[in-house]
Amino acid sequence: MNKNTNKWQNASQKAHRTARWAKTMTKWLISKKNEGGAKWHVVNFVGSSNSESRGIVDLLAIRKDHRTNDSKIKRGDLFDVVLIQVKGGSAPFPTTEDIARLKEVSKYHRAKAIVLSEWKPQKRLQLHLLKRNKWIQIKPNEIF
Repeated sequence: MNKNTNKWQNASQKAHRTARWAKTMTKWLISKKNEGGAKWHVVNFVGSSNSESRGIVDLLAIRKDHRTNDSKIKRGDLFDVVLIQVKGGSAPFPTTEDIARLKEVSKYHRAKAIVLSEWKPQKRLQLHLLKRNKWIQIKPNEIF
């Protein structure tokens, strides 16, 4: 194995580890914010050998919506859904094309919000809400 191949394998392993930590930290933050009301559950989409899977959404936060109450739909029948894309380390923010895809997926699933979670080693996790094609930094309790 040559020196360049080893260098790329090490970089790939580091990126994979950082991505896993970014997801772990995001799930931890959401579960920590489950103070009152319906509890948020986080679905992690992973591919083979626990690597990233295809698709624009990395995590899905879901909880029961207990506000609805009419003759056809009872309380707890509906869900609040938040789509989450996770970035770790030096990964760039989503492109314009990525944002368009996220918005289409959100519309299809009637998501409450699209959130970008950004985690860098030894730094605090940052959450950003997509509003009119711009990422606005938010506090976790503004969504979760």
